[in-house]
Amino acid sequence: MSVLKSWTGGAIVLLALAGGLRAEVTVSQSNEPTSAIVPVDQGLLALLGQERSALGAVPAGRLTAITTAPVAARKEAKGDAAVTPIAYSEEWVDTQPVATGDAQFQCLAKALYFEARGEEVAGQAAVAEVILNRVDDPAFPGSICGVVQQSNGRGCQFSYVCDGRADRISEKATYDRVAKVARAMLDGAPRRLTEGATYFHTPAVRPTWSHRFTRTAQIGHHIFYRGLDSSAEIQLASN
Repeated sequence: MSVLKSWTGGAIVLLALAGGLRAEVTVSQSNEPTSAIVPVDQGLLALLGQERSALGAVPAGRLTAITTAPVAARKEAKGDAAVTPIAYSEEWVDTQPVATGDAQFQCLAKALYFEARGEEVAGQAAVAEVILNRVDDPAFPGSICGVVQQSNGRGCQFSYVCDGRADRISEKATYDRVAKVARAMLDGAPRRLTEGATYFHTPAVRPTWSHRFTRTAQIGHHIFYRGLDSSAEIQLASN
């Protein structure tokens, strides 16, 4: 990621320099042409061509993900009124309207119900952060339902999806409450709890990938990790 930033920053600086040199070359040629200035201009153009070729070799999806800020961060930075902060309390949940939404909302609400309904509000929001962070990461599926239903070499990324039991919502009142958290997160609530985590597990287990990834937080009964900055993290996590 730092290399691409260097390329992009370098390209901008070089473009500015190239523009200045072109102007200088025009003036010099009209007054006192020299052979020393023109090769420098040509060298810069050649270097810019190499920069363009290098950037062109990066997959479009990856380049977009690297150069685009997460939706929640963009809204927060602009002071967008759509950002809905979470107080991470039961009192906050009580003040929220009944949550509804499309299939993606339902996938997130169900994931919070089956993975985190026993957690405090902050723990539920933290799990939602992981799912939404994965959606934003090109190493994972690009939709909430795709992330939640994704399988790996040993089963499903989220155990409730393929544990052999029916995904029956037996606690309607609890589901309605976690759905409010899901709705707030989808509406752009800031993701500040897990520092960009894309994995979590309970303290009862210690998967091998936990040694490779960066631990970012422990909230309730879950420990959160930020994975590698490439698609290699999926392969590592399935080992």
